[in-house]
Amino acid sequence: MANQVVVVATLVAKPGQEELVEKTLKAAVPAVHAEPGCLRYALHRKAGDTGEFVVIEKWASQEALGAHLKGAAMREVGAALAQALAAPLHAAFLDAIPAGDPGTGAV
Repeated sequence: MANQVVVVATLVAKPGQEELVEKTLKAAVPAVHAEPGCLRYALHRKAGDTGEFVVIEKWASQEALGAHLKGAAMREVGAALAQALAAPLHAAFLDAIPAGDPGTGAV
């Protein structure tokens, strides 16, 4: 659907804070999955880099994403990681370019 929103969020832990960042992000996943409009929220770690985490997200609408960003789960993550990140979270907002098979050609 054209109004869906795909986000790739990258978080880099300060040295020694990797475990806290992973634990905090993993703990938030069930709550985020239960949020209205959450179509995908998948946590990854950059291969070969224990301190760089990537979350691939898909939201039903910009409104759903906005509610997520203001929601309790993200407030808790922000508070827990306020001193644990090496830099502010980086978010890339993506526009799909449909190509090939609809089931495998888009996130």
